[in-house]
Order: sequence, then structure tokens, then C-alpha cells
Amino acid sequence: MIRNILSFILLLSILKLINALGEVIYAINAGGETHIDVYGIRYERDPLHDKVGTSSDYGKRLIIGRIPPGDQILYQTERYHHSTFGYEIPLKGDGEYVIVLKFCEVYFNSPKQKVFDVLLNGEIKVVHNLDIFSKVGQGVAHDEYVTFTVEGDTLNFDGQTSIIQDNKITVEFVKGYKDNPKINAIYVIKGRIEDVPKLPLLPRDEDLEGDIDEGSPRRDQAQRPSSTKRKPSGPRTPDPYAEDESSSLLPVFVAIGAALPLLFCLCRL
Repeated sequence: MIRNILSFILLLSILKLINALGEVIYAINAGGETHIDVYGIRYERDPLHDKVGTSSDYGKRLIIGRIPPGDQILYQTERYHHSTFGYEIPLKGDGEYVIVLKFCEVYFNSPKQKVFDVLLNGEIKVVHNLDIFSKVGQGVAHDEYVTFTVEGDTLNFDGQTSIIQDNKITVEFVKGYKDNPKINAIYVIKGRIEDVPKLPLLPRDEDLEGDIDEGSPRRDQAQRPSSTKRKPSGPRTPDPYAEDESSSLLPVFVAIGAALPLLFCLCRL
């Protein structure tokens, strides 16, 4: 009975998120095939297949964090290029829009190895110096949310404007000095940022410490070596009070030597 109730509550939560989702007008699985995610978004096969850049499924060797098992494919496949590349996105009239850019570092295992920018409509920089590993590490999903508005033939982003042609805009991944730009998946909604389902938050050290009982050592204390185990900064100083055991027994031997003649005389009496 309880299990059925919990399942019903979970179903209602998912339905609520799906109903709150804005109108999806574009979705592609970069470097991959068609996929429908847990929110019902249908990602089409990469339109740049065999045209621009390189598609890769190298990420399939990893279990991707922050994402349900069924949707990991969105972060396991990718498209990268040794030069700037991008996608053309259709619009649906005036209003608010959100572009969700999905990334996952599946190759590098340290920061500052892959760094690049993202341009909107060929002239507005919407993501600066993106270093995926620095954001979340390796094998962990990371989404960037780009919000903008459209009025007539003008795109507005954070006070910057750009002219729209043929009711389409572009999103481009700009080649920098640190390896090649890439993208794992993209979708665009006509709606507000509040209408977009977000990835779960990454755990923080404070949260982990809060899970430890008050009687237990703190997490940072447990990781630090005890002061009694610290090595001295130089060679150990000899104990100036340590003496040879033979020198400490010398008075005893002298006393015994003096007492022997006295005992001999007493025995003769």
C-alpha cells in the first residue's frame, strides 16, 4: 500500500514537471541518435552527422553522474571539432526563450585542458571560458542555461541585441587555445527559465559534514593527521640526560668493594 502511494506521488511529481515544461521547439542529441528523455523531450539525431566535426561515444565507458540511467546517453555522446562550429535554431515568434546546453567531460581528468566560449547568433558571447572539468569534474552532467527574448527581428540577451534573419538564430562553440569545443546535447524551449527542469545540485562539504553525528569527529578533522604523528622538522635531538648504564652502577660497585673487608673481619671473630 505504502509503495503504491509513493509511486503515485512520484508520478504526480514527474507529470507536474512535464506540464510545467515550456514548448520545446528544438532538441538534438549531438553525436548521437534519436532519444526521448524522462520529461518527454524528443531529441533528434544530430543534424551535423557526417557533415561537420567528429561524433564520439567515448563517454559510454563512464556512468554519468547527476542524471537518470535512461538519459545518460545524452551526455555519453558528443560532437567536437578542431574549429568553431554550430547549429541553426528555428524560432516561433516573439517571446521568451531558453537554450539548454548539455555538457559532460568524458576524456580529460584535470582542469584547464578544454576551455571554450559559446556564441549566440554569431556575435553575442553567452558562455565565457567554459571549463567543464573545473565546473563538475569528469563524468558528471553539466547544463548551461541561456535565456533571451525575441521582439520582431531583434534578439535580446542581457542588454545586447542582434538582428534575426529568416526567423532563425545560431549557437556556436568557439575554438580556443585549450583543445576543441564540444557539445553533448541541446534543446530550446519557448518559455521561462522557471519552466526548465534543472539538474540536481552537487553535494557540498557543508552538507556532508551535516550528516555526521555530533559525537563523531568532523570530516576535516578526521582527514588531518594527529599532532602526535607529525614528524619533527629535523633530526631528533639526543637526550642530554641519557647516560651509560655502566656509569650509573659505579657507586654500587664501590660500596660493595668497601664492605667486603669489613665482613671478612667480622667472620674471623
